Amino acid sequence: MLPDNVVQFATENHQGVLTCFRKNGMPQMSIVTCGAYRDGVAFTTTADRAKLLNLKRDSRCSLMVSKRDWWGYVVLEGKATILSPGSTDADELRLALRDVYRAATNEEHNNWEEYDQAMVDDRRSAVIVVPDRIYGTAV
Repeated sequence: MLPDNVVQFATENHQGVLTCFRKNGMPQMSIVTCGAYRDGVAFTTTADRAKLLNLKRDSRCSLMVSKRDWWGYVVLEGKATILSPGSTDADELRLALRDVYRAATNEEHNNWEEYDQAMVDDRRSAVIVVPDRIYGTAV
């Protein structure tokens, strides 16, 4: 479980920087839009993105969630849980992608059927960063 103050921070702030690892061990960083979800902070990504390929190979990662002005942040260090087509039940994935959208935007989509189809077409996955350690200025 995320501490309440981290849930609140990740509910109010949605810009993040994910760090994972390339095959050669070097860090790979990606900007993501994220939100508090389940036992971590989540975002979605398409099947062909380096971040997803890297996380499937090595789930260790860090996710910094920041205020818009960058002067307040939380870092979650841990592992990624990946819900993706082919390894997750289609209905479970559909609902998870909707929930991550809500978490990352704090709003409802205006056409869920259209959204669901776009997620299938993009071969999107939901990635949840589940922390072992949390630190930052907002903790």
